[in-house]
Amino acid sequence: MEATGAGLGAGASGEPVAGWLADDVRDEFPELRLHWLTLAASSGRSPRGVRDRLRGMSDRFRGSHAVTMRQDPVPWAYRVFYRHIGLDPDADRTPVEAAALERLLRGAFKSRNLLDDALTIALVETGVPIWALDADCVDGALGVRAAGAGERLGRDAAAPGIPTGRLVVADDRSPLAVLFGDLAPGHGVTPETARMTLFSLQVAGVPSIHVEEALYTCVEVLST
Repeated sequence: MEATGAGLGAGASGEPVAGWLADDVRDEFPELRLHWLTLAASSGRSPRGVRDRLRGMSDRFRGSHAVTMRQDPVPWAYRVFYRHIGLDPDADRTPVEAAALERLLRGAFKSRNLLDDALTIALVETGVPIWALDADCVDGALGVRAAGAGERLGRDAAAPGIPTGRLVVADDRSPLAVLFGDLAPGHGVTPETARMTLFSLQVAGVPSIHVEEALYTCVEVLST
């Protein structure tokens, strides 16, 4: 496993760094990149400015946009990657398409809490998904590899098993998230979280600037 990023020290500075990729993952998906950073931040109720931003975004995001969005370059790139890793994007929706469907069903992007609102704003504005972990539950740099035989998702007592070979985001000790899937139980952000580790996945066809914008947007909202 060869590291392609600067490691925990750089990620902990609040600036995005590139995560490592296992050799077999890099060989199969040469344009896949993991970007991550750690920052001091907590969640809670969103301030009025963030809630207003969600309402404005809801007003701009109409039904016609949701229907045609999947043809835009960034959402389309994630749909293509889903198929490459064995997921059906029409059944297991990509994050931005899932957000669009929720907007149509609920009539707006509803405020939940500061973290979820920040993730939604970054996702809808850029098309790039971001996930968040409690930084105190992350041990070392993040990267992408295949799950080994008998591995579990995280280090919690309730950690579920992972099918052998399934792609995961992992730290130095264990998988912490299934690629485009669930986070490890006991490793997500809670009301007690004081430091978060954000990560995003860049696939073929997604420019780096979009990923950087998504991460910086999320950090900006969390810093409100």
